[in-house]
Amino acid sequence: MLRVGLAQTGPVLTDGFAAGLAGAEAMFADAAQRGVQLLLFSELFLAPFFPNRLEKSFDRFFVSPDGPEVARLRDAAARHGVAAVLGLALREPAAYSNAALVVDQRGSVVGTYRKTHIPAYFPTDAPGGTGSFEKLYFTPGNALPVFELLGCRFGIQICNDRLYPEPSRVLALAGAEAILMPICFSTYADPGRRASIWEVPLRARAYENGVWVVAANRVGVEGPRHHLGRSMVVDPRGMIAAEAGTEGAQLLVHDLDLDEAVRARKDFPWWRDRRPDLYRAVAQ
Repeated sequence: MLRVGLAQTGPVLTDGFAAGLAGAEAMFADAAQRGVQLLLFSELFLAPFFPNRLEKSFDRFFVSPDGPEVARLRDAAARHGVAAVLGLALREPAAYSNAALVVDQRGSVVGTYRKTHIPAYFPTDAPGGTGSFEKLYFTPGNALPVFELLGCRFGIQICNDRLYPEPSRVLALAGAEAILMPICFSTYADPGRRASIWEVPLRARAYENGVWVVAANRVGVEGPRHHLGRSMVVDPRGMIAAEAGTEGAQLLVHDLDLDEAVRARKDFPWWRDRRPDLYRAVAQ
């Protein structure tokens, strides 16, 4: 069993990190009180969702892996004895990354996943139709690691990554029992459709791979963006096990039975019946 916490944080209305860091520390304290072992934060949770705008001076939205902001978050993890997956804009010597930093319960860095599928969407004239310009800010990652922590093997997919079935299958084939998903999902200019499809890829990735899917999303109104919330845990059979609300910040807590992934894969033995010899075109 692994008790996870999903830190559904609210809108970021200023460019500084002070409010986000204070909110994260409060989430760590709450998580420790509720027995959480692994705390998942949403995508780019310290900053406003800046990729919806075009700004040449974007360094202020990024943090360094060895900078004071990451040090403060690692200290919070160690102080409360809670491991964490931190969705951050990382400024590194070779690249600017949309990343997830994995920190153990002692505050040590276990590893980093860098978002592999970087989107770009044209804006529209409709309210909320800001578009997304992530390709101008981030270098895509080139690896799909599986992390081992607290007795759990898990992979990470950041927001847009979840829309591609192939990397989730790679993680499952590598032994992942869970896929953790830091997300910053907004309704853009089509709130009805966007709200209705939110759960579809989360449930699909869980069901087709027999893994737990743990997805932490931002919530609330941030300028023209309306973040949906509804952070969600999906079990390895594709059923929604826990879901947060749509109105405010929240710590959603759920216990993952890791043996459920084994049972689900026996009931739906994709690993036995798959035909990779027929799928070469997908990789080509």
